[in-house]
Amino acid sequence: MDPALQSTNRNRSSAFDGPENAKPLGVDAKDAPRGKDYLEGFLKESPNTPDEGAPAGRLYEQVVETLREIYDPEIPVNIYDLGLIYGVDIVDDHAVVTMTLTTPHCPVAESMPAEVEIRTGAVPGIGSAEVNLTFDPPWDPGKMSDEAKLELGML
Repeated sequence: MDPALQSTNRNRSSAFDGPENAKPLGVDAKDAPRGKDYLEGFLKESPNTPDEGAPAGRLYEQVVETLREIYDPEIPVNIYDLGLIYGVDIVDDHAVVTMTLTTPHCPVAESMPAEVEIRTGAVPGIGSAEVNLTFDPPWDPGKMSDEAKLELGML
């Protein structure tokens, strides 16, 4: 093998003339046709903004902020950061919140879903709200946000 190819020395050699001197095979660089300008189409595109009810949309974020104002009475952490909210789906002006409780025998098993439904329905732009309570998968501390774990001294 040519010793110049094995070297890390980037000086010009018979094998490497430098990228600034690269030419298309068989074509002189000044005569080469200009390629398609991909940036032109990119600059003409408008930014992709999420739907109001989609994650990162304005309405979705308002519902999440409302859920962060509801606290578990036994644990000093809001239900969203506690990991009790499994999903928020918004279609038109109807919100569906899928949630769980820390245990099926939770003392707020009757009142917590009702509070979530009432508070979610009160968000401006939401006409009706529904709560689906599920215990599959069951809640566990791994579902908590880092902020919740820090608040509870688990980090």
